[in-house]
Amino acid sequence: MKGINRRNPFKNIAVINSFRKAIKTCRKKIKKFNPDIVLGIGGYITAPVIYAAHKEGYKTFIHEQNSVPGLSNKFLSRYTSAIGVSLPSTVKHFKGKNVYYTGNPRSEEVLSIKPARKADFGLQNSKKLVIIVMGSLGSLTMCQKMMEILPQFANKSYEVLFISGKTYDEMYQKQNLPKNVKIVPFIENLPAILKRCDLVVTRAGASTIAEITSIGIPSILVPSPFVTNNHQYKNAKELVDAKGAEILEEENFNGEHLLPMIDKILQNPNLYKTMKENTKKLGVSDSASRIYKIIKKTVERKI
Repeated sequence: MKGINRRNPFKNIAVINSFRKAIKTCRKKIKKFNPDIVLGIGGYITAPVIYAAHKEGYKTFIHEQNSVPGLSNKFLSRYTSAIGVSLPSTVKHFKGKNVYYTGNPRSEEVLSIKPARKADFGLQNSKKLVIIVMGSLGSLTMCQKMMEILPQFANKSYEVLFISGKTYDEMYQKQNLPKNVKIVPFIENLPAILKRCDLVVTRAGASTIAEITSIGIPSILVPSPFVTNNHQYKNAKELVDAKGAEILEEENFNGEHLLPMIDKILQNPNLYKTMKENTKKLGVSDSASRIYKIIKKTVERKI
């Protein structure tokens, strides 16, 4: 299967051909396997699978992680038995269907993770902690910006843990950092240290949103400008509208904008409490269980 080419429509002839071939293959394999239900968890790769399952008469379920559905799930909504969504506002994008606000199952998983020890990262329990992370691999643009920003934290009362990403860790090895700034390339169990932080500066992908809403962390969200349909900005806007986060777009990501935003949130107890409570309200503590129940009812033809 191939993704839709938005820049060159003529290349979508190949996409259509792939789609037709994939449907034919999927119909044979699904019929042979004879499942009770077929699940689609987003992305264009699921389109021919769910469509084929529907045409063969099988029950189907899709889950949309982002606030605004992608092309595949919009298309598949006509051929699915039930739909789960991660965020409340997404329900309105699937009118007239069996749509359920389930949350993201990542949120339920995060709740069971044991908090990390600050000391393991050279951090102090007595100081507030700001975590800055832009994905497991990092971003060259953001890392270059952080090279200029990190020294500006020198006189702050809080500590900063910057997760640079595995790709760009070497950039910081020769940089003189303030004592209250720590850098690591990657953290295997990120939610564990997120549970110890007071504020997170991060991207706005679906899994990230699920993690911070599950824990209830105020955030400054920096949507990636290079994602399809600008969905990270829309995800971030969901939290901003709920008064649980603020948006800082990548083009404005610098010390002049970032540090005052951090100070405003950490130094205003009433604002901080409101953001924390509103973020937590968007978290779903039983997401996987909700999805399981919907799948079970769908299989039993109660939906």
